[in-house]
Amino acid sequence: MRTVVITGASSGIGAAAAVELARREWQVAIVGRDAERTAAVAARAGGIPFTADFDRLDEVRALGDELLSRFPRIDVLVSNAGGLVSRRALTVDGNETTLQRNLLAPALLTELLLPRLRAGRAGADTGRVVLTSSVLNRLGGLRLDDLDWQHRAYGAGWRAYGASKLATILYARSLAARTGVQAFPFHPGYVRSGFGAESRSARLVQLLTGALQISPEAGAAPLVHLVDTPELGVPVGTYFDGLDPLGATHPSASDARLADELWRAVAARIDASTTAAR
Repeated sequence: MRTVVITGASSGIGAAAAVELARREWQVAIVGRDAERTAAVAARAGGIPFTADFDRLDEVRALGDELLSRFPRIDVLVSNAGGLVSRRALTVDGNETTLQRNLLAPALLTELLLPRLRAGRAGADTGRVVLTSSVLNRLGGLRLDDLDWQHRAYGAGWRAYGASKLATILYARSLAARTGVQAFPFHPGYVRSGFGAESRSARLVQLLTGALQISPEAGAAPLVHLVDTPELGVPVGTYFDGLDPLGATHPSASDARLADELWRAVAARIDASTTAAR
């Protein structure tokens, strides 16, 4: 049976994708921060629940160990966990929270699972990683000399969020180049969800623009497509805006040198020498 790991799957597009992929006969590992909600989605999908808080890298490492122990094969990793926070703060690991939730913790889990992903997926030579990015990657703002936003205005979290989603695209492209694993970042659309629940401005924006939002099931459609389609017919690292492989990105998203330098910065923070990617 094909196996997919979905992080951020206790609600929103992650939960909707888990249910649909299970219907398509995928074995689904459902990862969330809230144990009760994660278990509820797993029960709906017939999947297997796992709990981890991405604000703690030790929990991400423990999750990686659990997944490697449980599954002899992982065909696809969906890196969907993350979010927006309104006030700059540091995690227990000393990283800016948005940076860790949206980039460092997902990257750490990906690198830990590389032995399974490199082994391939059904009908292919290598596994696949699908990463939730955002149209807000076009805000840019990624500065390797200030990843923690110590020297810039935080902008109620929006600028840091946009930078982290640009970094997600760059990380996906670096991952594909370094490892041969298929990696595809995507924007799910403007989904009605609990996004930005910790941010007053995000809640206000969602309240005022409700008519423009799509359902979690509609937002999950491109995710399911990227997981379930054997051959996508585009170069690895391609950014999808919904189902469109010609999604607009910040100009620096195509900078291979920046992608490499970002990976070096990420590797230092997650101590990549102790992961399977060493």
